[in-house]
Amino acid sequence: MLCPCFKLTWRWLIISKDMLINEAIRAREVRLIGPNGDQIGVKSKQEALEMAQKANLDLVMVAANAKPPVCRIMDFGKFKYEQQKKDKEARKNQKVINIKEVRLSPTIEDHDFNTKLRNARKFLEKGDKVKAAIRFRGRAITHSEIGRKVLERLATECEDIAIVEAKPKMEGRSMFLVLAPKSDK
Repeated sequence: MLCPCFKLTWRWLIISKDMLINEAIRAREVRLIGPNGDQIGVKSKQEALEMAQKANLDLVMVAANAKPPVCRIMDFGKFKYEQQKKDKEARKNQKVINIKEVRLSPTIEDHDFNTKLRNARKFLEKGDKVKAAIRFRGRAITHSEIGRKVLERLATECEDIAIVEAKPKMEGRSMFLVLAPKSDK
């Protein structure tokens, strides 16, 4: 049961599944950290709850695996809000890299090759990886070196903006090459 002086209700116990708060803490003794970050020492759970109540703050378990568990006196609502802001900022700054596929054939003509090359360069400039694939049909698989030359030609044409992440390799009746954009760091 929560003390009537606490500003928190049971909803805080439900919201935070990863951290135990106030009455949900089951340890008898806790190592207590004050609201300013100073070490208070090892206290009983009841003493720690009373100290948090006097400060009009919450008792939050931050390290459950320690002996004794570490608890901190803090404003849990403010902590959760700042945590959400940090997570949102991290998601905003992360870069999503897609893999785009360009399909070629071993007997591709120059004009078609240039069209595929232009598409691959466009994908690389956008920051996406490019997977160049050659599908061998019928007896063309006996001359896989022709397909390898086409993929290597594509790699050399794109080497100013891309690096070869995976060299040409056979997988069944197909040969693949992966190009990644050069980082500007």
